[in-house]
Amino acid sequence: MSDILKIGERSFSSRLMLGTGKYKDFQETKDAISASGAEIVTVAIRRTNLGQNSNEPNLLDFIDPEKWTILPNTAGCFTADDAIRTCQLSRELLDGKTFVKLEVLGDEENLFPNMSETIKAAQVLIDEGFEVLVYCSDDPIFCKELDDAGCVAIMPLASPIGSGLGIINPYNLSMIIEDSQKPVIVDAGVGTASDASIAMELGCDGILMNTAVAMAQDPILMASAMKKAVLSGREAFLAGRMPKKSYGSASSPKKGLIE
Repeated sequence: MSDILKIGERSFSSRLMLGTGKYKDFQETKDAISASGAEIVTVAIRRTNLGQNSNEPNLLDFIDPEKWTILPNTAGCFTADDAIRTCQLSRELLDGKTFVKLEVLGDEENLFPNMSETIKAAQVLIDEGFEVLVYCSDDPIFCKELDDAGCVAIMPLASPIGSGLGIINPYNLSMIIEDSQKPVIVDAGVGTASDASIAMELGCDGILMNTAVAMAQDPILMASAMKKAVLSGREAFLAGRMPKKSYGSASSPKKGLIE
């Protein structure tokens, strides 16, 4: 059965996306991404060398843009103007590619998004022809506004960036999924494979993670585990879980019992 993730006009077989930060080196980054089966690789333009610094290792020497879709992100931006300029820089570095992840933070401690600046930046970038995947709060109203504005994917946090707390807001995520016309991709908070499965079982279209893999004791093995967790969670969602009941019920039928 074909189960393709469509983001804008692009199609992907994998529903797992991986970041490139916090690994010990670019080789480990590549090995983890390969083990995860991810097709989309997100890169913090302000923190990663993609050729800006000729005397430093270049991530693109390890992550081939012909094999993986590079998704530049605006991590580290705290204003709409900074995020817009960062996306414009990424377009120059990546030969005019307009596929970007917008992230405008509001606080250096909790890393929650500044939603007023996020919405402002999203509107400008969409008008400039960017395909915007947007990191946002788990507020269904904000998510709907970004959806209606033309973002190609809505990326609510499941819990704070890098926290590993897992899915602490399943009811909000369910409302966002129900109302969204675009793919809903959990971004931030996943800590282990079971978290990934839960997000997919809720009906999320995909998951983007970084710290859960990069900071695992064995990042390559964790990347493999996440690949399987996303697949199993997606299959469980498509299969349709049994209804929850307040009381137990026998698995075997009561009719036709031998007296």
